[in-house]
Amino acid sequence: MKAAVIESVGRAVVSEVPDPTPGPRDVVVEVAACGLCGTDLHILQGEFAPKLPIVPGHEFAGEVVGVGAQVTEVSVGDQVAVDPSLYCYECRFCRDGHNNMCERWAAIGVTTAGGAAQYAVAPVANCVKLPEHIRTQDAALIEPLSCAVRGYDVLNSRLGARVLIYGSGTMGLMMLELAKRTGAASVDIVDLNPTRLETAQRLGVSGAAADADELERPQGWDVVVDATGNAAAIQDGLGRVAKAGTFLQFGVADYATRVTIDPYRIYNQEITITGSMAVLHSFERAADLFANGVLDPEIFISDRIALDNYPQALEQFAAGVGRKIVVVP
Repeated sequence: MKAAVIESVGRAVVSEVPDPTPGPRDVVVEVAACGLCGTDLHILQGEFAPKLPIVPGHEFAGEVVGVGAQVTEVSVGDQVAVDPSLYCYECRFCRDGHNNMCERWAAIGVTTAGGAAQYAVAPVANCVKLPEHIRTQDAALIEPLSCAVRGYDVLNSRLGARVLIYGSGTMGLMMLELAKRTGAASVDIVDLNPTRLETAQRLGVSGAAADADELERPQGWDVVVDATGNAAAIQDGLGRVAKAGTFLQFGVADYATRVTIDPYRIYNQEITITGSMAVLHSFERAADLFANGVLDPEIFISDRIALDNYPQALEQFAAGVGRKIVVVP
């Protein structure tokens, strides 16, 4: 089959690889679409993936075309979205319910072959069947949405919160849509890219600016979310949290990224700094939210690019052009 392969640091190609074979409790999915994510760029940079080469792609959906001998939950022809998370269920963190902190953490498209290919294999437990009204190509959005749902689980955001989001790429916009649905009094977005701010305005953001100073909230925001992973944005955002407020590190920063904090202010103003990593007990809820229209795929997916052009799609994504980019085998 044809697949994208990150062969070495900085090098991605499209080549022929062996077709996947399902184990007893696995299914083979014919991929309808696979989203690109910041994690893919980190893998390209030599981070996250324990070894290369790897077939990337952890945001994907498609049609079941093969099942293992012990699979009864889905059948050939079912349309599914795939949770890429692979947990050991044995370590301390898995036993405590913190599976995303698994000591043997792995993921489809990160540590095992992923969905940037014509076919991908996944445990049946990771497959969520899609209702008929959902277009399978659009369901690649469910995995990133499940990360955003996890972010709001961490926040425990109360009704009437004033929210500030850094970054109006796909993830920032998803956090915007969830903030609106969790009863935020206002949601503002900061981004240096005017085109992305236009999309945020289209989705009904309260305020959009290139600098938070333009938003005129001197007392700060109850909830500040970084969806960029950029050191300058994170540093600025930490200073925008209101008294008794919360800062969520949601964007994926490079390993070497460093910012400074003011410990006395954190103590004196009872500021919470927290993080949210990947998916945790949120994939099925994200699928339900998606099925009920929480996101408009025509707004969120800006580019549908042939798998043959995967390296060029990565370059476009790295340049910050567009919103969610999906490759279509």
